[in-house]
Amino acid sequence: MCGRVALHNVLGMNTSTVSPKTLHWPLILGLGTLALIRPLSRIIENRANADLSPQLPIAMTLGITVVWIAAVAYARVRQPVLTLICAGLTYGVLAIVLSAIGSLVMSGRLEGPLATPIAIAPVLLVNAIWGLFAGVIALVIARARG
Repeated sequence: MCGRVALHNVLGMNTSTVSPKTLHWPLILGLGTLALIRPLSRIIENRANADLSPQLPIAMTLGITVVWIAAVAYARVRQPVLTLICAGLTYGVLAIVLSAIGSLVMSGRLEGPLATPIAIAPVLLVNAIWGLFAGVIALVIARARG
């Protein structure tokens, strides 16, 4: 029981208050959608036959992460970790859909995770971990602010 309580305290969750209704869904959807800047930039880069810096995706990911952390930490969201895990999952789902639509439009055939369904779980897991990482940082900042 102590480990469970400690885990819930670390993650900023109280089991009596965690439900889909306590989450800030407009923020989750907005942050997940914001992260689409990254794959959209790659699509634009490919369509323009441009070869941008390989550091660009890393810089964009860091920038998106900073925005996620700031938005959740400073909005005083009740469940910062869970909110950003959900934002990461939202981004994962949207990126999978974008990949399918983009591949159909550009190449005329389905490519990406929907074409290889075994790839769906890893995409969602990686993005949930991204949200978890950002959420823990947001929780630390929110708690430091009081």
